[in-house]
Amino acid sequence: MKNKLNALRQKMREQKLSGFLVPHTDEHQSEYTPSYAKRIAWLTGFKGSAGLVAVTLSSAAIFVDGRYTLQVRDQVDMKVYQQMKLYEDKVEDWLYDNLKEGDVVGFDPWLHDKASLKRVEKKLSSKGIILKAVERNPIDEVWDDRPSPSIAEVKAHDVRFAGETSSAKRKRIALNLKELGADALVITSLDSIAWLFNIRGTDVECTPLVLSFAILYQSGKADLFLDPKKLTDDVSKHLGKSVSCYAKDEFVDALSALGKKKKSVMVDPKRAHKAIFDFLSDDEAEIIEVEDPCQLDKACKNQVELDGTRAAHVRDAAAVCRFLRWLDENGVSGKYDELDAVKKLYEYREEVPLFRGNSFDTISGAGSNGAIVHYNVKEAKPKKIEKNMLYLVDSGGQYLDGTTDITRTVVIGDPTEEQRDNFTRVLKGHIALAQARFPKGRTGAHLDTLARKSLWDVGLDYDHGTGHGVGCYLGVHEGPQSISPLGHSVALQAGMILSNEPGYYKTGEYGIRIENLVIVRNSDFRGQERPMHTFETITLVPIDTRLVNAHMMNVAEITWLNIYHAKVREKTAPLLSGKDREWLMKATESITSL
Repeated sequence: MKNKLNALRQKMREQKLSGFLVPHTDEHQSEYTPSYAKRIAWLTGFKGSAGLVAVTLSSAAIFVDGRYTLQVRDQVDMKVYQQMKLYEDKVEDWLYDNLKEGDVVGFDPWLHDKASLKRVEKKLSSKGIILKAVERNPIDEVWDDRPSPSIAEVKAHDVRFAGETSSAKRKRIALNLKELGADALVITSLDSIAWLFNIRGTDVECTPLVLSFAILYQSGKADLFLDPKKLTDDVSKHLGKSVSCYAKDEFVDALSALGKKKKSVMVDPKRAHKAIFDFLSDDEAEIIEVEDPCQLDKACKNQVELDGTRAAHVRDAAAVCRFLRWLDENGVSGKYDELDAVKKLYEYREEVPLFRGNSFDTISGAGSNGAIVHYNVKEAKPKKIEKNMLYLVDSGGQYLDGTTDITRTVVIGDPTEEQRDNFTRVLKGHIALAQARFPKGRTGAHLDTLARKSLWDVGLDYDHGTGHGVGCYLGVHEGPQSISPLGHSVALQAGMILSNEPGYYKTGEYGIRIENLVIVRNSDFRGQERPMHTFETITLVPIDTRLVNAHMMNVAEITWLNIYHAKVREKTAPLLSGKDREWLMKATESITSL
């Protein structure tokens, strides 16, 4: 890895740079970075899903969050790189301390947003250090075996799954442009493009996206920029005459053309990187900074999407039940490890109709590894699943009609009383959120405490959000909706899909998380004086009642759990047979506090 760093520094000298920033992202801010954009992994060996590297001619630092404190030390030469905390240490402070007046720090404008760069520039300028955009990324200049972007064919997403034509979506979003006085909308987020044009692809791991940019005009017509090799006659026909397709490298010229014509252009500052703004502003476009309107529209699913995702969850539940039955039979043997479990679960999902792959890398945590919230067994030595431990599995599938995400914590053998108590507290929080009825206009931040109260009562908590948005055969992590202390910017609306996943993690011992997906629905009950919402739970897999201390639960909570299990049995049992069906019947038996 040191040779790669030396090669980068030589290229930096040629470009007259004293420092360079390497973010963990691509030009679209994809959650899963495509192989051609994994610059940190190539340079340092670090394979985590978040990070930042800063390099000077004589020093280097890698910034990672708490998930990767140990992993980074295993994968990166810590004699060469200084380890920093991603959300606590500031890269501008590190650069300030390691550079002198007159030094120049380079950055790739296609990989950084304006806000973060403004913060860095403010700090560095106080010492006379210059922050400069580079025309050619120096890493790309020395990365000899850099993979090429995917040229996999684009697939049309049939309206029987999408529920609405691309033309209708474009016309509706175009009305938003008209209301704001914009001539065009620049779209850089791949999930927005996939949703707006009803297309899907295989360019990004775990998410059916197509590497592309787009510009939507007030007329409802649009330009789509992607590798022409990806287009087929069927997709061109699907897109229609109102969509013009161009090579991806023509996107810059299109931005400049908008500027030269002094058009009013909508751009999302949270999703578009600095290069977009530079090309528009250099040619005097009027930039309107607003959130990409596709995001909220996409989040509120239509009836076809909701019916499809309900159906996908039933089929997915059958696969997960088959896996949990296998785990119950084989977990105590000590013959299988965390990776064996991942493979077995995938085998069951592969048999499900309309399955197109995992929606994210399965988190398979045995014992103490379950306490690592985003544990990745592929990056660790798989641990054996053994008797008298808790096992946490967080997984999901991509189906043509929906995206699933489910976490179950199960006991292998016998649990301790502490484990049962803490599991029950997590379950009580899960039920409190699932049963919530709340006024229209409330955000996820208003609901987050419902899931935490039972843990707070005894001084416990968890450090992740309680719920994230989920797409429909799109991203398993979707905005703008969320349920978390920070989820206060967007009101929850009917048709949104979110996760309900409180947890508890005892470092070095075990982890607990119970996750179902829910749909926000309008509520209409006798006596209500204002519009209200409720949640519909659509995940249909048993919750391990062996871990439940029923004496800690009230009648309403026990009733909810029994009704939930009755629904699981009703919906999922018809897809199971033999031992799998027998296991389900036993796993969904009613419980009582007596």
